[in-house]
Amino acid sequence: MKIRATTVLCVRHRGKVAMGADGQVTLDHSVMKHGARKIRRLYRDSILAGFAGGAADGFALFTRFEAKLEEYHGNLERAAVELARDWRTDRALRRLEALLLVASDKKSFLLSGTGDLIEPDDGLVAIGSGGPCAVAAARALARKTDLGAREIVEEALKIAAEIDVYTNDRIVVEEL
Repeated sequence: MKIRATTVLCVRHRGKVAMGADGQVTLDHSVMKHGARKIRRLYRDSILAGFAGGAADGFALFTRFEAKLEEYHGNLERAAVELARDWRTDRALRRLEALLLVASDKKSFLLSGTGDLIEPDDGLVAIGSGGPCAVAAARALARKTDLGAREIVEEALKIAAEIDVYTNDRIVVEEL
């Protein structure tokens, strides 16, 4: 699924996890909004979640994922597995055009409508059209600087905003 909509980046580094996203919302080839909030804190502020793709679809996924977190008492992995299963098998959910990143203090996952549930090997993962730029910048910063997770997210998203036309520099970052 090619998402040309945004950039969301999650970085797990030196005992911290940070997730950030740009604020740009596009409709076709026009920028409609500059300061959208695409990441949220869920389940008693212990889980971070961010989406790339259609806004309505992203909010629908937040709602579904939050319900799974409640059902499984904040167990991120179990909630992610169940949402991925539902997303893959439910006719209405399969039509959602979005990707979801979720993270706790211990694990991070990328979820997609094809049933993908991916935990990154190195604690760095990104989605959206600027995702490859952001994750490449984050890997370089994590390896070659003394920056913390939050600072890596901020700097990597700024770099992605310089390259990807669907990503702006109005960045929101949350950290656990």
